[in-house]
Amino acid sequence: MAPSSIRLFNTMSMQKEPLEPLVPGEVKVYVCGPTVYSYIHIGNARTFTSFDVVVRYLRYRGFKVTYVRNFTDVDDKIIKAAHETGEEPVALASRFVEAFREDVHALHLREPDVSPRVSETIPEIVAIIQTLVDKGYAYEAKGDVYFEVDKDEDYAKLSKRNLDDLCQGERVQPGELKRQPLDFALWKAAKPGEPSWDSPWGKGRPGWHIECSAMSEKFLGRTFDIHGGALDLIFPHHENEIAQSESATGQTMAKYWMHCGFLDLEGAKMSKSLGNVVRLRDALAKVDAEALRFFFLSTHYRHPLTFAEKSLQDAEGRMEYFYETLRKVDERVAGKDFGKGPLHGDPARFLTEFESAMDDDFNTAGALGALSGQFGLMNELTDKPPVKDKPLVGRTLQALREQVREMSRVLGVFEDDPGAWLLRRRDRAVRERGIDVAEVERLLSERTAARAAKDFAKADEVRGALKALGVDIMDTPAGTSWKVAAPAA
Repeated sequence: MAPSSIRLFNTMSMQKEPLEPLVPGEVKVYVCGPTVYSYIHIGNARTFTSFDVVVRYLRYRGFKVTYVRNFTDVDDKIIKAAHETGEEPVALASRFVEAFREDVHALHLREPDVSPRVSETIPEIVAIIQTLVDKGYAYEAKGDVYFEVDKDEDYAKLSKRNLDDLCQGERVQPGELKRQPLDFALWKAAKPGEPSWDSPWGKGRPGWHIECSAMSEKFLGRTFDIHGGALDLIFPHHENEIAQSESATGQTMAKYWMHCGFLDLEGAKMSKSLGNVVRLRDALAKVDAEALRFFFLSTHYRHPLTFAEKSLQDAEGRMEYFYETLRKVDERVAGKDFGKGPLHGDPARFLTEFESAMDDDFNTAGALGALSGQFGLMNELTDKPPVKDKPLVGRTLQALREQVREMSRVLGVFEDDPGAWLLRRRDRAVRERGIDVAEVERLLSERTAARAAKDFAKADEVRGALKALGVDIMDTPAGTSWKVAAPAA
């Protein structure tokens, strides 16, 4: 396989590096998945959408990708939520695993190759902890097992934090038996009402960080290519993963570390702990799933993104423009043979620009810019063709339409039938705005009759009445259609 042209930002080195997989032509990716104690919020959804596109693009570029995203189904937060609802922790976690799958499927995320759970990886977790104890990196204390941070000379190499500063901000909490404030739990002794498993240190359950070390090694090996997650996982979660994995194996855990920026809500980082969250399923009840994806991808994955209702309205308006363009193109070229021959201009330049943007650290904002330029040309060729050669225009539109399909395969948008998408969009807007569809249809019939009688003054009068109802009409070669007008600014 030819050398990859992809460059990605590595948090470990804090610079862009060429993607050079450990095995040529293959990329192994691990992304920290959800802790399933509640419904995911749109901040989580942005992270998972970003890595969904990363994996899609790697496959588009011809790589064989193994994608692992875990479920944390054993955790303090799950136990607390289960106590509040009266459920067993494992049952509550399983319920929210299924809710997560429903939500991300609605957002057009593809299922990872492997979706392991902590509860199914206990033997591997225990084995790593035992190795760390045997090597002197971990110690047992009355059924708990802790990683001793002082034994790891490279600790904090990912986050670049100063250990003295970290120590000043940490305290040993009541009930903890660790030697130093930065030491972290690998295994927690069993407590009443908590799930537990047998271990050499007695019954208990894993700490948070050890799970990803065990699951990534089980499915991807001791060293793999890309480890990803949200920005707030750099410390302590990913830092602790590196410490325990590399201390246990003596090998580099991951070659590249990728982190997705925060989603802000009214100027504050979205966080369940802060109580300022918008659940994904609530957002999808108000905005089209592809429009929400478009909103996520409109900003580079490493940059902060501000969530606001106006931003979602703008994203949905852009999606409507794109789908209206695709409907016009499909009506013009679907099922037609324009023969072989030259194309107008250089349609392939848009795909080149798209790939160039995606090669540059998966820059979806730049990729959408290339896509917008392509749609501009598609509209020009359908509405006001600059050339009179109809077969030439038809061939060019067909080539552009096929390129949209290629880009859609990467971005996860524009994959629906244009007519079906536009109808759903219209139906939801009708409900939200309280528009009387029967009255709209009556006025459209009245306008059609006026146009047939060449009473254009009456036709214009009816158009004005429809506009007053909040309806825009479009006259096309295929007939007259209508949509709900965009809200006034």
